[in-house]
Amino acid sequence: MTSIESHKKAKALKPGSVRPAKELCSECGLCDTYYIHYVKEACAFITQRIDELETSTHNRPRNLEDENELYFGVHQEMMSARKQQPIEGAQWTGIVSSIAIEMLNRGLVEGVVCVQNTKEDRFQPMPIIARTPEEILAAKVNKPTLSPNLSVLEQIEQSGMKRLLVIGVGCQIQALRAVEKKLGLEKLYVLGTPCVDNVTRAGLQKFLETTSRSPETVVSYEFMQDFRVHFKHEDGSEETVPFFGLKTNVLKDIFAPSCMSCFDYVNSLADIVVGYMGAPYPWQWIVVRNDTGKEMLELIKDQLDTKPVISEGNRKPAVQQGIKAYDDAVTLPMFAAKLLGLVIDRIGPKGLEYARFSIDSHFARNYLYVKRNHGEKLAAHVPEFAKRIVAQYKLPE
Repeated sequence: MTSIESHKKAKALKPGSVRPAKELCSECGLCDTYYIHYVKEACAFITQRIDELETSTHNRPRNLEDENELYFGVHQEMMSARKQQPIEGAQWTGIVSSIAIEMLNRGLVEGVVCVQNTKEDRFQPMPIIARTPEEILAAKVNKPTLSPNLSVLEQIEQSGMKRLLVIGVGCQIQALRAVEKKLGLEKLYVLGTPCVDNVTRAGLQKFLETTSRSPETVVSYEFMQDFRVHFKHEDGSEETVPFFGLKTNVLKDIFAPSCMSCFDYVNSLADIVVGYMGAPYPWQWIVVRNDTGKEMLELIKDQLDTKPVISEGNRKPAVQQGIKAYDDAVTLPMFAAKLLGLVIDRIGPKGLEYARFSIDSHFARNYLYVKRNHGEKLAAHVPEFAKRIVAQYKLPE
């Protein structure tokens, strides 16, 4: 029996017609394929399996007694990095695109699962299997909306492709790891990005219109280590807005319920993770989790400037104050927000301590969300590492 034939009974579930995770669905794309048959074991929001899958992926569990592993997952090394010659138009310097292109050019993979955008809308995700460097470059820049990356899984299997790179975020990668052995691949490489607070396309529009001076010209944005949201515009200009000036009372409900229930900010099941939150602004943060990730990084290491990660400051007072402020939907006047942002940027947490600040803040918020809205799932859904992190703080009821 071929692998494809083994999925035939899944057709009875009518891919794309149901969402077994219901309101917690992250629209990862798995349920748009006949792999929906495996959704109970694969979906991060039905069955949380990070602990188990970390061990099978990296050949050892996360060391919860080591603070760096408690927060950032299994890893061999971390570093700050940037490309010596940035890719024009990339979100930052183009490390993710460069790894993907190098792997394709060297024949290590036959295709790369990545996300372009539709012709009509720069923020509407369109997953593809890229087979040329040009197709990879057309996928540069994050699409900060829910994206069905795994909707291309059937194409992978039917194409006969044997060596593949997948670029994705935590919920997508957990589902991918759960069905990895069903794909008929000889080698799977996974390049992850950290992910938090995605929105629907309508939610994104509300955020842009509420926050940016020119929402129609925004080409990308990111919540950065200097406690400001950085918007890039069509004319090349950059706009920054302090975190503390965001209209929390208006924006509090735009985030997807799946993102409010997620505890895999750092993409713990990828082979290598490229983000920003553990590096000083404006560098990027690279986490090599296993030998496969090391192999991927080595392909472009001579194109990078690198330096050791740092960790400075004390995040805990800011996290504790922020938990209540977010819960109460506090919004500061812009002049006060800018002043507070300047002070915290100067004396606040930096490097890995900033990353822990961000993880603590989001895990506390998400723990409360699950407790209040899906209390029956709380014990099984929240991983042990997240429970330990949240236990450091006093949470409102």
